[in-house]
Amino acid sequence: MLLLFDIDGTLLLKGAEAHAAAVIAALAEVWQVEPSERARGVEAAGRTDQAIARDIVRFSGVDDAGFDERREQFIAATAVHYERLVPGSLADRLAPQAAQTLAELAADDRYRCSLVTGNIQQVARLKLAAAGILYPFAAGQGGFGCDSIDRNDLPPIARRRAGQMWNGGSDWAAAQTVVIGDTPRDIACARADGTQVIAVATGPFSADQLADADIVLEDLRGLAAALDSLS
Repeated sequence: MLLLFDIDGTLLLKGAEAHAAAVIAALAEVWQVEPSERARGVEAAGRTDQAIARDIVRFSGVDDAGFDERREQFIAATAVHYERLVPGSLADRLAPQAAQTLAELAADDRYRCSLVTGNIQQVARLKLAAAGILYPFAAGQGGFGCDSIDRNDLPPIARRRAGQMWNGGSDWAAAQTVVIGDTPRDIACARADGTQVIAVATGPFSADQLADADIVLEDLRGLAAALDSLS
């Protein structure tokens, strides 16, 4: 079974300060804009870095075509700034039982751990490395905020990459894939791809707000048992 983990709010809690600062620095570098008060209210939970940045620069008069023209510069600049700003350790921001759960799943031959996150890939991997939990996630695997502006596109991208590495080149089957996240957008992207989804109420949304998931957990401590019930 392919497990597609979200990062912020799922594996890490309140670990996005340097990430947000890197995005703001990249916006200033690429478009010479600083987020206005209105732009600072742009919703971020469950969205891709690209979608968040596009909404922010709109408040400074940059239309979608203007964003698209420089999106690759923005992605590259965000990675550079995050590498400069990332804390030496994010181990204190791990979600409850995240490290132990990942270690258990990584040692179980039934599972392949991968990512579906709105973070651009370089930020995601630096963030997980700083938290000490990068090792279960193979390089070149996952779906990231640099792959598409639309989060719903990310699970099929991750399944295609998993298939190339572990399934002889054929896309990993949606029926054998589970998205694990903490927002309604995680649930929506799973539903759009026909995969199962487990939600954890460790982010900004309550268990009631995540009720459309196949299973809702208070935190990752029940994940192994929940996966057993789905398989």
